[in-house]
Amino acid sequence: MYDYDLLVVGSANADLVIGVERRPGAGETVLGSDLAVHPGGKGGNQAVAAARLGARTALLARVGDDDYGRLLLDSQRAAGVDTVGVLVGGAPTGVALITVDPSGDNSIVVSPGANGRLAPGDVRAAASLFHASRVVSTQLEIPLETVVEVVRSLAPDSRFVLNPSPPRPLPQEVLAACDPLIVNEHEAKVLLGDAPVGERPEDWARVLLAKGPRSVVVTLGAEGALVASAAEGVVRVPSVRVEAVDTTGAGDAFTAALAWRLGTGESLAGAAAYAARVGAAAVTKAGAQESYPTAAEAEALEAGAL
Repeated sequence: MYDYDLLVVGSANADLVIGVERRPGAGETVLGSDLAVHPGGKGGNQAVAAARLGARTALLARVGDDDYGRLLLDSQRAAGVDTVGVLVGGAPTGVALITVDPSGDNSIVVSPGANGRLAPGDVRAAASLFHASRVVSTQLEIPLETVVEVVRSLAPDSRFVLNPSPPRPLPQEVLAACDPLIVNEHEAKVLLGDAPVGERPEDWARVLLAKGPRSVVVTLGAEGALVASAAEGVVRVPSVRVEAVDTTGAGDAFTAALAWRLGTGESLAGAAAYAARVGAAAVTKAGAQESYPTAAEAEALEAGAL
């Protein structure tokens, strides 16, 4: 019996968000909205999103001993995330500078801060969390050597989910553990490198799958996603049409929902279809963690009630 449905190992940032009519070019200044501060970071976002859906969730992360760190801890606890694995100190809390345009699209610059100090030794010290977790999810806003240690610390029958964001080449040891590897178009192209591929996402998924992951998911924004595995082949998963307000953190909501549902035994395509609805619900509200739906809200979107 597992204590946790999902253990998220990753970043926790304070999101500093400004709305703009358009993003500035090089050397250009534009005026924006009042500054809004939200709890964020890909790890923190995924943990909150999963907990909101009802998953028993724990977070392994590092924050600073400062106001932003306390904001992030409060947000996790309010959502029901177990923060026993959140370490405090070593550097200031990570910060993400985010601009959001009228269409809801965003651009993000991250100062890692304490996230960069989440070390392999911290993973080894949290061995009990890994053995208590059915699924472990991580990203690349923490050091790559820490992600490698996560893979080495997995319980024998647990499942590993990776969203390689921001993207970079991955060791074969990490790729081979991914079930699935979750990428958007930009991340897919970075990981594909110079490999000869076609223009269709189906082509990207097949080539990525050949690189070693047990399964691959390519997210396609408003177009949904596609999944690829030896067992299921390549399958398109539609999304739900909504009016986007802010896409910040929507990919994290998708990843969290997918990881949780896979842990319940759902098929990759079924879990991705559910995750697409959760991601769609998230873009209908401003902010990242504040926008994440409960299970009831995700079901209402499926029924067309939102």
